[in-house]
Amino acid sequence: MRYENNAKIHLIATLVVLIFGFYFRISFRDWCLLLIAVTLVWVSETLNTAIEKLVDLLSPDYNEKAGNIKDIAAGAVLIASIGALIIGIIVFDHYLFHNFAK
Repeated sequence: MRYENNAKIHLIATLVVLIFGFYFRISFRDWCLLLIAVTLVWVSETLNTAIEKLVDLLSPDYNEKAGNIKDIAAGAVLIASIGALIIGIIVFDHYLFHNFAK
């Protein structure tokens, strides 16, 4: 975690989701959706880090194919993150709109 900048961003996002979830007292179903999304992002980030370390071990010098592998793994994290963001917007939209409409 200390050396992975993107993991720090995911940690902050996770903490924001948890704080918002408790603050808005979201439903059990919404907790489940958010926890699945957060877990997917963390699993993809962890696998991406493992793939990057493995590629660095197997190909310490510059290699275009190795770079492509790392880019594809990072793309998976991006896809998971975008999906999680969309889920977060869908879940919290109701709570934010409901709260400010009062």
